[in-house]
Amino acid sequence: MPTVNRKAKGVRRSTAAKGRARTARRARARTGSLFDSAMAALPFTDEQLHRIFLVAILGAAAALAWFVASLAGVPALAQQQIASFAADAGFEVRKVRVTGVERMNELKVYERALARRDRPMPLVDLEALRAELLELSWVEDARVSRQLPDSLVIDIVERTPHAVLRKPDRLVLIDSTGAELEPISPANAKGMLIVSGPGASKQVGPLSDLLAAAPAIEPQVAEAEWIGNRRWNLTFDTGQVLALPQGEDESAGALIAFARLDGVNRLLGGKVATFDMRAPDRIYMRVPGRAAQAMATQEGE
Repeated sequence: MPTVNRKAKGVRRSTAAKGRARTARRARARTGSLFDSAMAALPFTDEQLHRIFLVAILGAAAALAWFVASLAGVPALAQQQIASFAADAGFEVRKVRVTGVERMNELKVYERALARRDRPMPLVDLEALRAELLELSWVEDARVSRQLPDSLVIDIVERTPHAVLRKPDRLVLIDSTGAELEPISPANAKGMLIVSGPGASKQVGPLSDLLAAAPAIEPQVAEAEWIGNRRWNLTFDTGQVLALPQGEDESAGALIAFARLDGVNRLLGGKVATFDMRAPDRIYMRVPGRAAQAMATQEGE
């Protein structure tokens, strides 16, 4: 009976395993050499690299711990505790100092700031307070800051009164953008430019540019009425009315032409009640009673 030799297959397996091991060792050697070369190219010593890796690992661990703590509400509790310690140390709102207020009611600023009184300084939301102040009609801008240990400092930038808006039931002070500031009495409105008409407040800026085109006429304009959302009627201190055409260039050109005519012929203060310059290159003048006088002349003839 022939004998079967089973060691040959085992030898082949052993040889193959050793070959794979040698291949793996060579690959690790190549990888290690490449890694070592890359690390050697860095301008750090082994000790410095060790510290960098350690800091990175610790940073990642701290970030993870903070994330878990945030989910549990720990930072809010810590903030509250810090605020409590700050208040015990005297770091809480006890004083409010306001600057920049000249015309507006200063108490409205204090009302909003003093709502934070006795609040720990770390818990004062400066941006929220600034947003409340910007809601006040007179406030164009506001800067809010802490002055440790116990003061809030508020610097107000006020809007500048520019004209008076005539509404059906009252007069309202407005700035150069048309923003309404506060009601004003007729007595206090004397000497100020009064604008009227639907949509007039949105046209205050263009009106200022229009009047600036004729500086000799501008101080004599008492009122400006925005007509049909397209053009202006100007009323002078004398009570006389100038009807301007629509269009920025057209109205500015007509006003400049009127200023020249007034400089030569003294139109303002004369008998003419209305100057109509809506037609190009023409001016129509209406004298009170002139029509009746002409009619009576015709009847007498």
